[in-house]
Amino acid sequence: MSKSPLTLYLAAPRGFCAGVDRAIKIVEMALQKWGAPVYVRHEIVHNKYVVDGLRAQGAVFVEELDECPPDRPVVFSAHGVPKAVPAEAARREMIAVDATCPLVTKVHNEAKRHHENGLQMVMIGHEGHPETVGTMGQLPPGEVLLVETVEDVAHVQVRNPEKLAFVTQTTLSVDDTAAVVAALKARFPAIVGPGREDICYATTNRQEAVKAMAPKIDALLVIGAPNSSNSKRLVEVGRAAGCAYAQLVQRAADIDWRALDGIRALGLTAGASAPEVLVNEVIDAVRDHFDVTVEKVETAVENVEFKVPRVLREPA
Repeated sequence: MSKSPLTLYLAAPRGFCAGVDRAIKIVEMALQKWGAPVYVRHEIVHNKYVVDGLRAQGAVFVEELDECPPDRPVVFSAHGVPKAVPAEAARREMIAVDATCPLVTKVHNEAKRHHENGLQMVMIGHEGHPETVGTMGQLPPGEVLLVETVEDVAHVQVRNPEKLAFVTQTTLSVDDTAAVVAALKARFPAIVGPGREDICYATTNRQEAVKAMAPKIDALLVIGAPNSSNSKRLVEVGRAAGCAYAQLVQRAADIDWRALDGIRALGLTAGASAPEVLVNEVIDAVRDHFDVTVEKVETAVENVEFKVPRVLREPA
């Protein structure tokens, strides 16, 4: 039986960002320097394929620091941690390596600076997400108020509306966040925002690529983990941009082929913690079902690179 023709629009940029690439490299370098096991507090990035690969090399993933023995190195994930965590690691005299994305660290520093200037913080983010927990944990309890939606802004109770600042999680929807920021500024005209956008370049670029391809496609596949904030936002952005069907998949085996029956154009992208090997796996699977022509939709070129911590570059 002949295969139906399909144009596969491939988003660029897609997949690994500089912060994810750096975090994975940190775990690999720690294993090379100190040998296995190296403990990692929380998934280093939100991707099962990546985590399983590092686990096979000797990384041990835990949720809390007290699960780590004091005589083995511990790596803090790319999402960042509350300041109490490195303080406890120092108290236990552990070797601790911080893999927090530098763009998340920038948000931490903004929050600290505003706090030192006497401002209460409002954080736009998702409750319970490790990045949100880590950022809120930079300041004393009550100093960071969390809002997720425009509706939340109407109900947030602040100490002094004249002394407020806001920060955002780095992996949010650009459009949704703009609406929440507008609501904050409308209710609290004196609120201070970041000098530059907190949502990271990679999140923004991947969302723009999806918006650009949305008018061309009948369906969208986003490769990413169900606990990956930036990946889930890509699905939402695709739907908001008019894509009738958008599905988050971890691997090619997760694709619902019945939902793609009869389509003529398919969009494909990957969240910032999804490796290119999974993109290629999905492309191969699509070729098994369709007569595929690939077209790239490129909206930006990324050449960002972050250095690993000095402790990993020094001799053991």
